[in-house]
Amino acid sequence: MIAKPVSKSQGHRRWTIAARTIAVVTACALASAGGPARTQEKPNGGMPIIRDAEIEQLLREYTLPILRVAGLSQQNIHVVIINDRTFNAFVMDGRRIFVNSGALMEAQTPNQIIGVLAHETGHLAGGHVSKLRQELANAQTAAIVAMLLGVGAAVAGARSGASGGNAGMAALSAPQSLIEHSLLAYVRQQEEQADRAGVKFLTATGQSAKGMYDTFKRFYDQSLFAAQYADPYLQSHPMPAERMAALAEVVKTSPYWDKKDPPELQSRHDLMRAKLYGFMDRPDSILRRYPLSDTSLPARYARAISDYRRGDTQRAVAEIDALLQTQPNNPYFYELKGQALLEGGHPAEAIAPLRHAVATAPNPTLIQVLLGQALVATNNPRLTDEAIASLNVAVTHDTDIPEGYMQLAMAYGRKGDLADADLASAQAAFSRGDTKTARELAARAKTRFPIGTPGWVRADDIASYKPPPQPLFR
Repeated sequence: MIAKPVSKSQGHRRWTIAARTIAVVTACALASAGGPARTQEKPNGGMPIIRDAEIEQLLREYTLPILRVAGLSQQNIHVVIINDRTFNAFVMDGRRIFVNSGALMEAQTPNQIIGVLAHETGHLAGGHVSKLRQELANAQTAAIVAMLLGVGAAVAGARSGASGGNAGMAALSAPQSLIEHSLLAYVRQQEEQADRAGVKFLTATGQSAKGMYDTFKRFYDQSLFAAQYADPYLQSHPMPAERMAALAEVVKTSPYWDKKDPPELQSRHDLMRAKLYGFMDRPDSILRRYPLSDTSLPARYARAISDYRRGDTQRAVAEIDALLQTQPNNPYFYELKGQALLEGGHPAEAIAPLRHAVATAPNPTLIQVLLGQALVATNNPRLTDEAIASLNVAVTHDTDIPEGYMQLAMAYGRKGDLADADLASAQAAFSRGDTKTARELAARAKTRFPIGTPGWVRADDIASYKPPPQPLFR
């Protein structure tokens, strides 16, 4: 994780193991529906997730070679995009790499973001998350023992006078400080290991580690002033100068140091960045970044997205058609055209470009949801079966698409199939994390299905679901 050094005064604040857990766990990191205009908001203050077929496919291609040489290609690890403009990436379990949209938007070359992903893969390959959890469990035990000893000393001190009481309070705080230093030292060691592993993976795949080095250097150049006054023992990451020196020793010996990204990959990376800016920035900001004088493909892409978002569907479609003349086989230009028409109130016209996008995109699951939505929105009964087929394929491949289940519920409702409509609604709620509503809808769906049928079994699974126990650390 890219994290600015903590000042000495901040670092010496009293802390507890429970309060520090989340901060330490996220230190295992470097500092991740249709288009990115929509996010999946997780309940209970969770992370807002961006889903986009084009960006997810590009990140899949970035990570696959790294995961393969790391021995993780069979682990079903995927990259999750967080709707956050800060430059950050992290791991919190063994299945996902989280990367902020800000990291994707700021990384000027594929190699820079691939370097970030290689570092995070280093954490996964090293089993750092599970090892850190064990360290935290050990630290909690040590903290409880220290607390009990400190309380005993404080009680004894109170009986013998004020000075003894002060000694008891010192006994409470000193062991916790030692535990904190030990944990942070352990995390710093993991960060150094992830750096070296990341470089190893990049070299094994014939890629330069320059992007990784440049990304680290840019951030740590910005944080050097704060680091002058930081206690090195209270940092979750190695100190900037030390880290860059250690990294330089490794990266500059790579035979691929000066290797550039392929032009085609750079072009797709530029389109990804333009897409994110187009969806996430205001129109005036987009025009400053991509002025009308800029006739490059990324600039035209960003402006087309901006026009569609501000409701000028006609102009947006004309711009997208011009993009398609340049790249007639780009499935994501067809997807954008369909999305602009659908959200502009023309669902019937959106169907053809979305069908084409589904037929040509390498992983069209999210586009299939958009196609199903357009088919449902036409209110044409003859298109309902196609909508159900498209949506069922999508949610079978990816169960974490609440919008897909909601559209499926509407399609089943149009056919009068109330059992499947209730089940799809329950699955949508469950995918959103609303387990209470999901169980209620599933219980109703069970009454509509014959006992023992596949639909009844799926509804019963949701209706009888019990959330796992809350973790000890919060």
